[in-house]
Amino acid sequence: MQKTIQLQLLPSEAMSENTICEHIASSVGEQPRDISGFHIIKRSLDARSSTPRIILTVLAFIREPYFPRENRIISFPDVTKASKKVIVIGAGPAGLFAALKLIESGIQPIVLERGKDVRARRRDLALLNKEGILNPESNYCFGEGGAGTYSDGKLYTRSTKRGNLERILQLFVQFGADENILYESHPHIGTNKLPHIITAMREQIRDCGGQFLFGKKVIDFTYSDDAIRSIKTADDDNFSADGYILATGHSARDIFHILNKKKIKIEAKPFALGVRIEHPQSLINSIQYRFDRLIHDAVGQQEKKWLPPAAYSLVEQVNKHAVFSFCMCPGGIIAPASTSQQELVVNGWSPSKRNNPYANSGIVTTIEENHLKSFSTHGALAGLHFQQSVERKAFEAGGGKFVAPAQRMEDFVNRKTSTRLPDCSYLPGVHSCSLNEVLPDFVYESIAKAFIFFGKKMKGYYTNEAIVVATESRTSSPVRIPRDPKLLHHPQIRNLFPCGEGAGYAGGIVSAAMDGERIAAALANRWAK
Repeated sequence: MQKTIQLQLLPSEAMSENTICEHIASSVGEQPRDISGFHIIKRSLDARSSTPRIILTVLAFIREPYFPRENRIISFPDVTKASKKVIVIGAGPAGLFAALKLIESGIQPIVLERGKDVRARRRDLALLNKEGILNPESNYCFGEGGAGTYSDGKLYTRSTKRGNLERILQLFVQFGADENILYESHPHIGTNKLPHIITAMREQIRDCGGQFLFGKKVIDFTYSDDAIRSIKTADDDNFSADGYILATGHSARDIFHILNKKKIKIEAKPFALGVRIEHPQSLINSIQYRFDRLIHDAVGQQEKKWLPPAAYSLVEQVNKHAVFSFCMCPGGIIAPASTSQQELVVNGWSPSKRNNPYANSGIVTTIEENHLKSFSTHGALAGLHFQQSVERKAFEAGGGKFVAPAQRMEDFVNRKTSTRLPDCSYLPGVHSCSLNEVLPDFVYESIAKAFIFFGKKMKGYYTNEAIVVATESRTSSPVRIPRDPKLLHHPQIRNLFPCGEGAGYAGGIVSAAMDGERIAAALANRWAK
């Protein structure tokens, strides 16, 4: 028979299939030899008890043959001779999953990516990290896979109503991700593994007759009678198709400027801005797993080495502003995410093993319309110009070459320039300065107060062992490109479909992927009628 069972195991026990089988047998009153195998349905960590436990929900095979998990394989037809073609602008998660869904629906995608493929892109990232040389078209935000390729690979989302989360995860597995993302409570691929998966997706698109072109930055388009007729790229190529999916990501500011210049409606929207905070991972582990309780617990002391690097999630209301952690990266690295010269942006990522000695997280607060009064002359681009102004201050404060301005945590709160900075994972380097001179007053004051509150929630979090690095400013797009709520095209242009983070409809890899599929399905449904 097959039976679903929940187990509470020590971390070391959860690492051994034989031990799991022994616990299954014990829970159902059978002998271990009667358990032929199991599938993990859900895996999570409960760190509330004195010794943390792994909670496993398994499907056990009892006194019957074990069959490996059958992962659904989605097939993609040849669309070389498809009657409909769609240009997908941008090869981030939204664009890639839109292209795959178009193929599945019998439509030929033509993917235009302004940057380079993942392999060539890696060389440009090395130049940025080691020498402070930025390629505006090939960096942590632009290039094959978009910002998602180098933004940690977290695959959890609260936006499950926007699409089929399980299908997105299954597709990632189909293209090379470990199947553990199907059952982990907080699935994570890792920045080191994502490039191979992205490459496999591109090869699938091409193998099915789709086109995938690099170095194709869209700089203009023509439209008449409420429809786009053609688009033009920076290398003077022109493309036309039956439909256009705009999946350019949150950092493609030039797209917002093009739309605004042509009086194509765009809207300002709230976004978040702040800093990156980095602690020793060992400190975060000690706080979250409360290692102080294990001093006299022999079992707990033995189990410490089996625990994964600890994460955290924090939020606090300060002066009616929410300050919250964003994209927390256990065992991670702070990276330069700038897309323009003279502007400094930082982000964080983790490799699949999360085995770096630091833990970093964005600590940000929401920027609302009332914060943008001095930028109001820019209309719908007010938030973009606000964002840009802070990034320029950060670049100047760092002294150039994308060296980041930084401060110890307690010094940040006390407006004290740090005499010496702790070691930091940010490869271009850090420079000590007072970040209250970089951040807008209300942003600085909100974060400074929140740090004190966070230190009360997590004893030991508020410490000068931690380093604050500016600025974390690309949490989401400051602009929304509107679309019809049912048909999903732009209200003024019936064959233009804004999509993903850059259009303001997603907030991470999974939600962007689901939105890409949703847009592709809308196009397929339109032509099926």
